Amino acid sequence: SRSPLITQAIDQARRVAATSVTVLLRGESGTGKELFAHAVHGASPRRNKPFVRVNCAALTESLLESELFGYVDGAFTGAKRGGRRGLFEEAEGGTLFLDEIGVMNLASQASLLRVLQEKEIVRVGASKPTAVDVRVIAATNVSLEQMVSEGRFREDLYYRLNVIPIFIPPLRQRAEDLPGLCEQLIRRLNQEYGRRVTGIDAEVLESFREYRWPGNVRELENVLGRAMISMRYQDEIIEPRHVHLIMDALDQTASVTPEDSPVSPPRALSEIMDETERRAI
Repeated sequence: SRSPLITQAIDQARRVAATSVTVLLRGESGTGKELFAHAVHGASPRRNKPFVRVNCAALTESLLESELFGYVDGAFTGAKRGGRRGLFEEAEGGTLFLDEIGVMNLASQASLLRVLQEKEIVRVGASKPTAVDVRVIAATNVSLEQMVSEGRFREDLYYRLNVIPIFIPPLRQRAEDLPGLCEQLIRRLNQEYGRRVTGIDAEVLESFREYRWPGNVRELENVLGRAMISMRYQDEIIEPRHVHLIMDALDQTASVTPEDSPVSPPRALSEIMDETERRAI
C-alpha cells in the first residue's frame, strides 16, 4: 500500500495532467521530481509532443537566457551564424521542465514571467517576439517563499508558478512505500546490469526502514545498485551481507554529521561507497 502523502501527490498530478496549467513540484533533492514531471507530461494531451528538461543550476547566468529563448545572428560574440532556437521553441506543443528554478537570476525570472503571461518569447538580440505553446513544469528543493522575502525571487513569478504546487514527500516519511520502491528499482537494475535478482531479505528491508535516507529515492537506488554489483551472479536475494558494509558506512556518516549540524556538510554517497568498497577489498 502507498503512503498517504505520495498517494495525494500522485492524485494531484493525475488531476492537473489533463490541463495546461503551470505546475510547481516541491521536494528535497532525490525525491523523484523529474519522474513526476515525465508522468504529468505522459498523461497529458501533449504526450506526443516534446518533453524538454532544463537544469537551471547547470547553466551559467549568461547562458540560461540564450538556452531558454534562443538568439539571433550576431547577438553576441561566438553566436552561431543564423541564430539558434531556444528550448522553449524546441518544446513547442509539449512540456518544458525547469528543474532547480530557485537558482534562476532576476533578469531570467522577468523573461520567464513574460513567457507565462504573454505566451511568447523574445530571442536574445531580437526585437520581435515569437509565439510559443508550451506547458511549464517547474521544480525546486529550496523555499521560494524565503527567497521572495529576501528579494532573490520575484513575487509575481512565484504566484505564477505556484498555481498548482505538488509536494513530493521525502523517503523517510514514506517507509511503507519501501517494499514497492525496492521491487521497482530492482526490476530496473536487473535490466541495466543483466541480473536476475528476485527480491530483498526482510532483515535488509528492516534496516532500510530505520535509515533516514537524506538522498531519498536516488540514494536508495544507489545502495541497491551497489549491493547487486557485489552479489555473485547466481545470487537472487539481496541479503544483509550484500548491504551491511554500505549501511554501516551510511549510519556512521549520519551519526557523525547529524542533519542539523552546521559544522560540516554530509559526504557524497559516492565517496562513502568508494571508501566502503576499499575497506571490503
